[in-house]
Amino acid sequence: MELALYNSLLISAIFFIPLLLYFLRHKKLGSTENEAQTLSQLLQQTPPGSSGWPLIGETVEYLSTTKAGIPEKFINDRRKKYSSKLFKTSLLGQPMVLLCNAEGNKFVFSNENRLFTTWWPSSIDKFFDTHNASKSEEAMKMRKFVTPVLKPDTLRKYVHIIDAKTRQHLRAHWDGKQVIEKPFGHFSAGLLSLPIDLPGTNFRRAIKAAKELRKEFEVMIKRWKSDRSPSQSQGILSQHLLELNEEGQEESQMATRILALISASYDNVSTAMTFVVKYLAEMPNVFDAVLREQSEIAREKEVDEPLNWDDIQKMRYSWNVASEVLRLHPPANGAFREVITNFSYAGFLIPKGWKLHWNAFATHKSPEYFPDPEKFDPSRFEGNGLAPYSYVPFGGGAHMCPGKEYARIAILVLMHNVVTKFKLEKLFPDEKIIGLPILRPAKGLPVRLYPRQQP
Repeated sequence: MELALYNSLLISAIFFIPLLLYFLRHKKLGSTENEAQTLSQLLQQTPPGSSGWPLIGETVEYLSTTKAGIPEKFINDRRKKYSSKLFKTSLLGQPMVLLCNAEGNKFVFSNENRLFTTWWPSSIDKFFDTHNASKSEEAMKMRKFVTPVLKPDTLRKYVHIIDAKTRQHLRAHWDGKQVIEKPFGHFSAGLLSLPIDLPGTNFRRAIKAAKELRKEFEVMIKRWKSDRSPSQSQGILSQHLLELNEEGQEESQMATRILALISASYDNVSTAMTFVVKYLAEMPNVFDAVLREQSEIAREKEVDEPLNWDDIQKMRYSWNVASEVLRLHPPANGAFREVITNFSYAGFLIPKGWKLHWNAFATHKSPEYFPDPEKFDPSRFEGNGLAPYSYVPFGGGAHMCPGKEYARIAILVLMHNVVTKFKLEKLFPDEKIIGLPILRPAKGLPVRLYPRQQP
């Protein structure tokens, strides 16, 4: 969930963070001569880097490189200038330290809720109506629910359902089409917009849409309460509603949780699927190798027999392809933390109240961990594996994305159904990748379909 929220954090950066409060807080710290001296000493011991422009810091450059589809440039430029391990900056109106190697990722993932805790800007509260809730507590509650229902032992029972839904989608939206455009929509397109709360802006429309969605969910929840039976409480969403109801939560609270759950789960998977289709369409050798693997699985099954858990485990090369896609284009760049106590890292002081940022591109695009990092090479994921904490599309540690296994199943099921039914061709071979609100092909990835003759 937090990786999806990270995308919202990017857009919350431009000029409308409560900068005045930030200024006043620092003014208060220096309100006496002793406090000013203490702050000066702290700043002298903090990591090398730059705070950029007054108030806005380096936010504009951070966003511009992300929008251009090269977020690693912001990191690499500063890593070369300051340190290969970490540097300080100012983003989202906050003093921030960015950790930029695998060791830093491990440090963040290993010290959750001990040295730092979950953080996102106050603007996110406007969407999810969580002004009075502890961000850490909300994250833990969500994780407590989704982790058991998204475990492999649970998900293996749903593989045939995911397969059926995928086939249904392809029949409805792909079959009989010569060209498909924007094959996977972005659920949060309105949500992930500039936080300019004025009439006619995407931000205002997103807030309005979130309120309307919560109202719709409240109606559905009331209907669920009155109509539910044991057989209706077997689905993942019904299980979550049942748990929230047992906690005594009101319909409005339950609706907010469901909104957060859906927005966190859908967009990242659909983005990953989009880029999988992109590489299958533009790399014939990769497509053919995936097709050979998937055709072998199909030959062992009866006509229209659904995929099962054992089939998923056979898709080793296909998952290597998907893993390389996630290395080059992680659906969410990373996440943020708030420091809850002073601590030292790599010989530098990280003060309480500062923010930390880990970013997948810091290691995913580093030749230290991935030689020739711009090259698409699924063989990276064969053999002895990768350096620990260098590959982090799903985060790590206590906050590793609980939907990792679901994403794997959904992506592999899609790959099987696409390559065994269609040959793909990109309409715009040189289509660029852009990064806001999330990484995506600039023109929506229109693809020409050539139906494959079925045996």
